[in-house]
Amino acid sequence: MVTLSDLQSRDAVTAESARAWRIAAAVPDPEVPVLTVEDLGVLRDVSVDGDRVTVTITPTYSGCPAVDTIRDDIVLALTEAGFTDVDVRLTLTPAWTTDWMSDEGRDKLRSYGIAPPTGKASVGGPIRLQLAVKCPRCGSLDTRELARFGSTSCKALYECRACLEPFDHFKVH
Repeated sequence: MVTLSDLQSRDAVTAESARAWRIAAAVPDPEVPVLTVEDLGVLRDVSVDGDRVTVTITPTYSGCPAVDTIRDDIVLALTEAGFTDVDVRLTLTPAWTTDWMSDEGRDKLRSYGIAPPTGKASVGGPIRLQLAVKCPRCGSLDTRELARFGSTSCKALYECRACLEPFDHFKVH
């Protein structure tokens, strides 16, 4: 039999979990600070069990140099909000994909001058096609890749042939 006390306790945990999610979700990505970890799709789960908050994140790739900073920033944000026992866990399965990025995150990238990933991540198949990358400044598809790695490993450096501006393109993973 479920009591009123049980229901109130569940509601409190649910409200605290939602609050903890909002706080963790607002943590900015240290490499692309216009994005939050939620925009990136890196934030996978937040749960509250008593005094303990457990946050699960999936890095954009296993060697991501920003993962320690993201972990520390999440712990800091939650402890500043009054949570005293915070555990941030990493999971590599399933592997992160740009498909997890929010539409709002893609819009933020474009406004920031970074071409967001287009299409869906490869789901297998023998041939991988490279689609044209739209310039985030002028919208032209007349662009070319200058370097496979840009300012971070997650981005490639492109040049727009129409407006002659260089820009980063967030690679599809």
